Amino acid sequence: MAGIHRATQHRVVLARVEAVSIVSDRSLARHSHDHFGIGVLVFGAHRSWSGLGAVEAEPGALVSVNPGEVHDGAPVAGRARGWRTLYFAPALVAAIAAEEDMPAMEIARPAFTDPPLARLTLRLFRLATAPPGPADAAEEALVATLACTLRRHGSRRPGRSPAAPDVRRAVARIDAAPEEPMPLTELARVCGTGRFGLVRAFAREMGVTPHAYRIDRRVHLARRLLAGGQTPAAAAAAAGFADQSHLTRAFARRFGVTPARYRAAVA
Repeated sequence: MAGIHRATQHRVVLARVEAVSIVSDRSLARHSHDHFGIGVLVFGAHRSWSGLGAVEAEPGALVSVNPGEVHDGAPVAGRARGWRTLYFAPALVAAIAAEEDMPAMEIARPAFTDPPLARLTLRLFRLATAPPGPADAAEEALVATLACTLRRHGSRRPGRSPAAPDVRRAVARIDAAPEEPMPLTELARVCGTGRFGLVRAFAREMGVTPHAYRIDRRVHLARRLLAGGQTPAAAAAAAGFADQSHLTRAFARRFGVTPARYRAAVA
C-alpha cells in the first residue's frame, strides 16, 4: 500500500509564525527546529523520541518542541494520525515572556494534555491561516496562546551541561559551514579524536550522528533560503545537496512538506 501522507504549509497573517497541518502514517526522521513548536493531535496516536525519552500523544494532546531539540515522530500501530502545528520564532516567544515578566523560558514537556490550551491553539491556528482574516484577532489569540503556554507549561531555561570538547568542536565546525563536505576522517582530525569515539560521543550528546546533524543543518540552511525566495534547485545547490531531489527527500522526511510547498507558503 502507498500509505497516507497529506501535508500543507499554510500561509499565515502573522509575522514570525508558521503553520503546518499533516495527516500521515509515515515516520519523520530525527531532526530539530530553529523555532518553538506547539501543536495539537487532532486524531490518531503519535509516538516520538525526545530528550526525555519516548513519549506518546493521543487525540487532543498537545505536542511541543523547543529550538534545537532533536526529536522524531512515528504513528502508533502504523495508523495515520493528524496534527496541526504552529511554529514561533524564538524572538517572538522571548518578547511575550518579557511582557509577562517571565525569565527565559522553554516548554517543559514534549507531550501533555491541557484541553483549554488545546482549544486556544486550534483557534489561533484557524485565525492565523484564514487570509484575509482579521490580523488583530489573530494577534490577540497569539498573545493569549503563548502566554498561557509559558505560564502553565513553561520552565526556566536550564543551564546546559557543557558538551565534551570534541563534540563542541564538531558542532561548531558543522554549524559554521554545513554546506561544505567534510569526511568523518577530517572532522575527527579537526576535533583531535578518533572517528569511532567522535561518532559515539556525538550521538550520545546530540541524539544523532555527525552526518545526520550535518544533513539537518543543511536542511535548515535551505529552509532559510527558500523563505528568502530562492527556488528549490538554487537552495539545494547552495546548501550542499547533490541536487533538488536530495533536498526534497531530506526536507520532507523532517518537516512533512516539500521545499516547493514551503516556499510557496512563506516566501
